[in-house]
Amino acid sequence: MQPLDYVAPRNLAEALGLLKAKGDRARVLSGGTDLIVQVREDKRRVALMIDVKRIPELMELRFEAGRGLTLGASVPCYQLYESPELVKAYPGLIDAAELIGGKQIQNRASFGGNVCNSSPAADSIPALIAHSAVCRIAGAGGTREVPIEDFCVGPGKNVLKANEMLVSFFIPSPPVRFGAHYLRFIPRNEMDIAVVGCGVSLELSRDHRKFVRARIALGAVAPTPLLVESAAALQNQEVSEETIARAALAAQGAARPITDMRGTAEYRRHLVGVLTKRALRKAIERAKEA
Repeated sequence: MQPLDYVAPRNLAEALGLLKAKGDRARVLSGGTDLIVQVREDKRRVALMIDVKRIPELMELRFEAGRGLTLGASVPCYQLYESPELVKAYPGLIDAAELIGGKQIQNRASFGGNVCNSSPAADSIPALIAHSAVCRIAGAGGTREVPIEDFCVGPGKNVLKANEMLVSFFIPSPPVRFGAHYLRFIPRNEMDIAVVGCGVSLELSRDHRKFVRARIALGAVAPTPLLVESAAALQNQEVSEETIARAALAAQGAARPITDMRGTAEYRRHLVGVLTKRALRKAIERAKEA
């Protein structure tokens, strides 16, 4: 493993100062479950690791009913699924939190680290898209916000500028009769990379017969995780298998999969349809129980 320095600043200003001083030779260590492996295998050259788990803003986990959830970028995954309040309010996020990296490392792995790694197959990103998350970014020039669906710009690439870091996510409070679900297809039961991932969220009418609104997001079928824009057409449509089938076709149309060692493009497109249907059915079930 290459020699490097390690520092654990206690405030955001100190961390941003270190980033500015070291430039592209510094990397933020949020969870480290990807970064440490990349450095050990000489896939990423790093002179300084900045462990941000002592910075309050990055470890904040605060839910305000009627407003929303502030999720610090470095909050470990287990803290989400161990909160009954969050399990009820944000079921799609919980689905993803229980999958990232496997149980063995979820006391370290974080949504922020998973997002900043910016893999097209990241489990957190479709779930965050489904829940309409906004990324809060800090840098020398101040702070800015970016919708999660716009954060990734290519495989392993994102909108973070030099000397910027992801601080937290804001996820709006869900409405009544809300349901969400994230699921993926992988060759093994756990600790594998998604061949396809699908996150959905929806709100049902008072009588549960119509979609008030819906969002569908996909992973591992394009250069970046993507929001299926045509899913907006579900608004005011009947909750039925025919409508679900149309939504699955729309998701398949939005996908731009490739063929690689984990599956062919044709197979991935087929899985998009299967997973979209399953995710919508589960989200509908959850909305009816909300």
